[in-house]
Amino acid sequence: MPAAGDARHEVVVVGSVNADLVIGVERRPGPGETVLGSDLAVYPGGKGANQAVAAARLGGRVAILARIGDDGNGALLRSALADAGVDLGHLLRTPGPSGVALITVDPDGDNSIIVSPGANRRLLPSDVPPARPLLQGASVVSFQLEIPLETVHAAARTAADAGARVVLNLSPPAPLPDDLLALCDPLVVNEHEAAFLLGRQGRGDEPAALAERLLARGPRSVVITLGGDGALAADASGTASVPAPRVEAVDTTGAGDAFTAALCLRLARGDALADAARHAVRVGAAAVRAPGAQSSYPYERDPLPG
Repeated sequence: MPAAGDARHEVVVVGSVNADLVIGVERRPGPGETVLGSDLAVYPGGKGANQAVAAARLGGRVAILARIGDDGNGALLRSALADAGVDLGHLLRTPGPSGVALITVDPDGDNSIIVSPGANRRLLPSDVPPARPLLQGASVVSFQLEIPLETVHAAARTAADAGARVVLNLSPPAPLPDDLLALCDPLVVNEHEAAFLLGRQGRGDEPAALAERLLARGPRSVVITLGGDGALAADASGTASVPAPRVEAVDTTGAGDAFTAALCLRLARGDALADAARHAVRVGAAAVRAPGAQSSYPYERDPLPG
């Protein structure tokens, strides 16, 4: 891995770029039911773009490998990344629609999300070789699963072979091949994603037991996010429970991406896993205090809760 401060980019994100279409609701509709909601709000989002923007706002040197469409949403998404200071040299444009996420947010700030991948589905393994210098020049390369798994696999192997640290957020959850799991340092999951990966073995387990079982599957380290309860970080040296500061949640959309971005940036700067997680829970807590995803992310100069 390049020494802290020596890499061209501290964090490179390989992932999705979406337009988030958000409606507030008093409650979610049941099957066949119609409910009234708030005015539609459109925000730049996507797990990949969210992480890139969050890390850049925190002062990181950040780049993204992703695809957007040639529609109006694509222009919005490119502008948002540029405004945050993200390197767009590998933000690729493809004919057709950009990715879109349809999001409902209830009065407690909890959300439900449906994603239409659009251009994200067209980020292919063939896009990885032209980006090899980008991946090889990073301290940390961050992945999620809103792009094809085979692309994640190819880019993660390229990054790891060059000594970059691979961070993978298992969202949305999908089965991972063992050789990809073995590159994760850490694998970042919430409790539902952990249980998905473990199947019956993970049902009903406490976070520490989940982390132990996940480590046995092969990742080099694991971080389990616990919402308002913080996070748990685990590697060969042991397990650390990291509490989160108490805040009033307005909208949890994108909070996990803010957490992962802060985690990646601190790891790129040489922090131990537990120390990076302690900072990341504060950034994640800051992100739930305002509506939207990227619009809620703190800047480096902003005070963090806790």
